[in-house]
Amino acid sequence: KQLELVSLVYRDTPLSLVGDPLRLKQVLTNLVSNAIKFTNEGTVVVRAMVEDERSDRAQLRISVQDTGIGLTDQDLRALFQAFSQADNSISRQPGGTGLGLVISKRLIEQMGGEIGVDSIPEEGSEFWVSLSLPKARDDAEDLPRAALLGRRVGLLEQHPLARQALQHQLEACGLAVLPFDSLDQLQDAVVAARASEQPIEIAVLGVTMREISPPQLCQRLWDFEALGCKCIVLCPTSEQAQYHDALPETHTHTQLQGKPACTRKLQQVLLELLRPPQALVEQVPVSDSRPPSVLCVDDNPANLMLLETLLTDMGGEVVAVSSGQQALEVVQQQSFDMVFMDVQMPGMDGRQTTEAIRRWELESGQPPLPIVALTAHALSNERRSLLQSGLDDYLTKPISERQLAQVVLKWTGLPLRRGAVAVPAESIAAESEMKVLDAEEGLRLAAGKADLAADMLSMLLASLEGDRQSIRDARAAEDQQALIDRVHRLHGATRYCGVPQLRAACERSETLLKQHHPSAGSALDELDNAIERLAREARVF
Repeated sequence: KQLELVSLVYRDTPLSLVGDPLRLKQVLTNLVSNAIKFTNEGTVVVRAMVEDERSDRAQLRISVQDTGIGLTDQDLRALFQAFSQADNSISRQPGGTGLGLVISKRLIEQMGGEIGVDSIPEEGSEFWVSLSLPKARDDAEDLPRAALLGRRVGLLEQHPLARQALQHQLEACGLAVLPFDSLDQLQDAVVAARASEQPIEIAVLGVTMREISPPQLCQRLWDFEALGCKCIVLCPTSEQAQYHDALPETHTHTQLQGKPACTRKLQQVLLELLRPPQALVEQVPVSDSRPPSVLCVDDNPANLMLLETLLTDMGGEVVAVSSGQQALEVVQQQSFDMVFMDVQMPGMDGRQTTEAIRRWELESGQPPLPIVALTAHALSNERRSLLQSGLDDYLTKPISERQLAQVVLKWTGLPLRRGAVAVPAESIAAESEMKVLDAEEGLRLAAGKADLAADMLSMLLASLEGDRQSIRDARAAEDQQALIDRVHRLHGATRYCGVPQLRAACERSETLLKQHHPSAGSALDELDNAIERLAREARVF
């Protein structure tokens, strides 16, 4: 729709309040979704401001304003009644019953607050929530401003409200913000400031494809880097893939984030870019006299056992847990050099667990812990999404000793011992006629450890019938997400066993399901046949 979504938190708004963040998030998600649904062009603005403040409490007002179809007086009277929608005519846009607003109203009232709406037909609506909440602690603790205080940053953002929001965020971090109307003006100012005692060290660029193409932006970024100005690029999430592909990989001082900017991520990037190089070195004490301490997180017992075995055999100190919640608890109790995080897990998945760890790090003042995603299969846009959600790196299964040693050294500076047998991922070549069972490949995938290879295959075969039934049930229920999850789980298990035919069938099915391809059905039929062939050859059922 080419809408601009703006998150505007005014600078005097207290950041540490006691309340129910989950319920408030549910309400805001509903209001923002409705605003997007009924707005064809223009802007959706989420504002947070303080209405009244005492030493121990704050009256918080959060509003969601759109430039959509608006509401009549009659619509407004019926709006918060169950199972009613403002326009029930045949021409209305699809979008439900209005039940979300009824639930939102009840949640807000149960929290002791109010919810309401102001609207003008054909001009737009503003839904607002007012809550009185106790303060948690001094807000000064929320923003580590010392490293940023007084540093100058150039800001380019064409949309007035988005520019205002970014200016609030940057000034709240203690930065001196200089707004500009064009890239040329910003570049001229950077050049002029180089000779002064107050250089412009950072440029925050809010861009869209309508304003500047990825190749044009790439050239500008080189120009800024040559001038000693580091850049943060903010673009719509729907355009991140195009900009990411156009940015040079060697452009280490450029960060790419989605709009609207998340204050925590923006602040973290600013600190990293403006922190002196020696401070970064001091964060992770590097000594080759001790083994790296690694946390492994995976809900699949076979995958977890393989990862733990390989790392331990190479001299690593390993703690293995099977859920995101366990990982969060262990990280808060023990120190680690890095984490290997499975992406798809029940309950808290890898992304949610990483976000929870990042929040705890920020609140407790801990340095960022390197977290590397483990995924059996990911499309290119999913890999970018992993890196944008707080994860530092990713590895695609199957994982070899060589890859583990490289990624541990990269993120911790601590070497692992290399075993005699290492399996590069590229050595697992596709055969013209894939085998159902391949004992040699299974041995290679287990780093030459015969007992481990046998255990991995046994665990896959033991779960095969249950996995097959789960995939059939999800398919019968036409539950697309459950189907992807079930196939992904089976795919992950096949990556460590000598079952090339089943692995290929899983990979094809998962790819086509994620792409909503019409051939996904036939791929799932072939997957079911591949399971049958493996079970028959291994005499499982």
